[in-house]
Amino acid sequence: MTKKSFNASVLPRMRAFASRLVGRGDAVLVGLSGGADSVCLLHFLRYLAGEKHFLLAAVHVNHGLRGREAAQDQRFCKNLCKELGIEFITQKTDAKKVAKKLDLSPEHGARKARYDAFVKAARKWGANKLALGHHLDDQAETVLLNLLRGTKAKGLAGIPVRRPLAKDVEIVRPLLCVTRAETEAYLQNNGLEHVTDRTNFDDAFTRNWVRGTLLPLLATKQPQIKHHLALIAADVEKILERGVGK
Repeated sequence: MTKKSFNASVLPRMRAFASRLVGRGDAVLVGLSGGADSVCLLHFLRYLAGEKHFLLAAVHVNHGLRGREAAQDQRFCKNLCKELGIEFITQKTDAKKVAKKLDLSPEHGARKARYDAFVKAARKWGANKLALGHHLDDQAETVLLNLLRGTKAKGLAGIPVRRPLAKDVEIVRPLLCVTRAETEAYLQNNGLEHVTDRTNFDDAFTRNWVRGTLLPLLATKQPQIKHHLALIAADVEKILERGVGK
């Protein structure tokens, strides 16, 4: 996709979707891993902040799991924020210790540690919004994961567009309207680099198997499967919201 066609078709969709989630007077903290999705999110929100007049900073969580690679990722994120003129916050945590203490899998232990770190950073900086870079592909993967693990209707809602994180802090996901390929096109069009976590390709993690094996297999029969799953999630989320409001 050329930069001209991207700016004409995808960027307006991103702007309209994100404008429902962040706006004037917000203090938005971006979870920055250094991966393609989070770099795309940070750069895009920096652009949007100029239009919508909100504060912006980034937080990087070092889980204490990948040694030298993790340190390299942290330096990359710090340098990126310096180049963009965005305040950078680092939170270090011990994911293994958290997993052992709470009897969680390594994956769930890392997630617990990461979100605890996000809460600390949000309170320290004074954020009322934590923006995360989940995109449409992540949504499709989550719906399938929930089905594989066994779920009630709520699980079909997948990743919520917004949800509370802590008192006076809300998680928002401005990229749920775009695909992984579109976030990568954004990076290419804007000359942005990113880092790659090798654990994203380890099929020992069920999500990676869904991403690398199951979804491509389903796509051979239905090329729009990711969009269909994302639409199901959006519809279920709306139904659940109406139910809560009654």
